[in-house]
Amino acid sequence: MGCANGVKPRKKVQIEINELLNQTQKEEKAMSSTMVRQEMPKFTMDAYDAKTGHFKEVSSDDYKGKWTVICFYPADFTFVCPTEIAAMNAHYDEFQALNTEILAVSVDSKFSHKRFAETEPILKGLKLTMGADSNQEVSRAFGVLIEEEGVALRGRFLFNPDGICVAQEVQADSVGRNVNEFIRQVQAWQYASKTGEVCPAGWRPGKKTLPVNTDAEKMTGRVGDYITIEEILS
Repeated sequence: MGCANGVKPRKKVQIEINELLNQTQKEEKAMSSTMVRQEMPKFTMDAYDAKTGHFKEVSSDDYKGKWTVICFYPADFTFVCPTEIAAMNAHYDEFQALNTEILAVSVDSKFSHKRFAETEPILKGLKLTMGADSNQEVSRAFGVLIEEEGVALRGRFLFNPDGICVAQEVQADSVGRNVNEFIRQVQAWQYASKTGEVCPAGWRPGKKTLPVNTDAEKMTGRVGDYITIEEILS
């Protein structure tokens, strides 16, 4: 289960997006469709708020007008999963400073989340909210559910305040994701959204951007006149 197994091929299945997504009609969609440049799917589910120690209900409406990270993981009480959750939690204040909300989600129940947070040593001091996608509908809506196993892949989605997904990362079970790289992406997307400039590979705050909003014609075919590979890799 989850990160206890190696990487196995997924079966090609068709899924139905149900009434939870406020669709007027049910339609079949392939699981491989990307979430990027799509609106956040509508959802409501139970959750465990580790910061307060209480259960609550969360919904997509809670994240309107906010930068938001929806972070799926395979299961509680596994191996790679707590390291990822702990890493995100260690940067909780940094995400808050970036006005970015975090929702961790697995198919486990809210009771499992509570027990997991209270007993796993690496999760001591956890501040995150953990969504309980017990009926697997949210994982399915985001396209990360492995139907035959009933668990989600490691899917991480960044939504802007308009509710549009600007970045996603989906991985198999055995390798954890890099929270430092993700914070860099959040910073880059926020800067690009604010300024209209675009961020080259590896951009970090303070580094050079490409002002295509003002110099697009001059820059076309001549990006190397504006930035060098040494500047990109520094």
